[in-house]
Amino acid sequence: MNKYDVVIVGSGLGGLCCGYILSKEGYNVCILEKNRQLGGSLQIFSRGKAIFDTGIHYIGGLAEGQNLHQYFRYFGLIEKLKLKRLDMDGYDRISFIDDPIDYCHAQGHENFVNTLAEQFPGERNNLQLYIDKIKSACEFFPLYRLKDDRKDIMDTDFLGINAKQFIESVTANKKLQTVLAGSNALYAGVPEKTPFYLHALVVNSYIESAWKCINGGSQIAKYLSQSIKSMGGTVLNYHQVTRFNLSGNEINSVDVNIHEQDRIKIEGKIFISDVDISKTLEMIKDGGIRQAYRTRINSLENTVSVFILNIVFKKNTFDYWNFNRYVFDYVDAWKPIKYTSADWPGGIAMFTPASAKDDGFTDSITIMAYMRYEDVKMWEQTHSVIPHHSRNRGEEYEEFKRKKAEKLIDFVERFIPGIRQNIQSYYSSTPLTYRDYIGSTDGSLYGILKDCNDPLKTYISPKTKIPNLFLTGQNLNNHGVLGVTISSVVTCSELVDKDYLLNKIRQS
Repeated sequence: MNKYDVVIVGSGLGGLCCGYILSKEGYNVCILEKNRQLGGSLQIFSRGKAIFDTGIHYIGGLAEGQNLHQYFRYFGLIEKLKLKRLDMDGYDRISFIDDPIDYCHAQGHENFVNTLAEQFPGERNNLQLYIDKIKSACEFFPLYRLKDDRKDIMDTDFLGINAKQFIESVTANKKLQTVLAGSNALYAGVPEKTPFYLHALVVNSYIESAWKCINGGSQIAKYLSQSIKSMGGTVLNYHQVTRFNLSGNEINSVDVNIHEQDRIKIEGKIFISDVDISKTLEMIKDGGIRQAYRTRINSLENTVSVFILNIVFKKNTFDYWNFNRYVFDYVDAWKPIKYTSADWPGGIAMFTPASAKDDGFTDSITIMAYMRYEDVKMWEQTHSVIPHHSRNRGEEYEEFKRKKAEKLIDFVERFIPGIRQNIQSYYSSTPLTYRDYIGSTDGSLYGILKDCNDPLKTYISPKTKIPNLFLTGQNLNNHGVLGVTISSVVTCSELVDKDYLLNKIRQS
């Protein structure tokens, strides 16, 4: 059968959650994924017998009574997922090359204040103000809180404030400012643009509770796809959508490449795209979308990309960290995103994966540093992760990666002397890898960059000018597991009554 009620293009978290919601509501759903693995940023891969996450290194808000816990209960995930809670008194640790102290982000609002107040005497009132303002901002996002009341964010006094301004307004202590902004790699913060509310939504979720998925985040995609199939839905990998076909003013089918050989059409009544918005527009050839809208979307700035170093350690040589570490070369958490070739990386994020075994050691570590697409643009015509097709980017590219990897290891060696001798092997990736593997424009980490200077410019509606085409994913509401989960509810609320759906989620 090649005709469905709903055809969803892309099996990222947003597409899978939409598939689950609509299957549960009786729609006949088909999800199409071009890669072998489902899940987008939920995918994992193995190197040297060690498992690495592609993008989901930790998750917030999963304790009972918290927002993501309730969403995941509705999606049938809570009882299935294998999770490990991070250190209560320091799930994130902000560190500096020339300072032996770890500055800890603790779980629980009160614990967060108390822990940092011990390290910054005299700043307790400012830390409490920081927490109070973050919690207050979150109140203006009803789906974040799973509540009925509607507060108009346009009436707030913080919509046009950037995260850097906010943090500087609550404390004059430069090191504390860096500590509070230290995990900004979670949203690729740009000092003069990233909104305060985005910082609040992301950070608050982790302060409430912080978790890692044991053996990787792909289990989320696995369980969602199993549930969709059990409800009669269809989930197909190696099915790459290349075109949306219009009949009149609506889409009636998509062209699909299977293993880059067979070509078929799949028909539907409703279509949802969980792929990059610019790429979605490229697949609509016959009008339907005005040029003004295309120009607007294509002109939006995307968040920066990353260089990632995945290290496999020699057996029993590196301790497992039940926390994440952000390390800086200077007291300015916003500076690394504006790196130069001379001072790169300037700041890094480090993650050790949670494993089912518990021997006190880790097999591996992932180290992440900002990298702009322009740094690898000369190789953009090459592609490395297309189903059943791989083309070597060339020796010059491999040498570029090697030099960056060695520079990153040198940076870490300054903070953890002797780490190099524990390395068995390492594997690196660039913005091109992210572009090809995840499908984001220019390898963008989190899609479209939110800008406090023009908040409505980066607002993306789930509805398009094509009546039966809808959008979902990280560009719609917010990125990350919680943001994308909420985006699926926003999208499906165009097809299912929002209050009815929200009530079902709350009562799960």
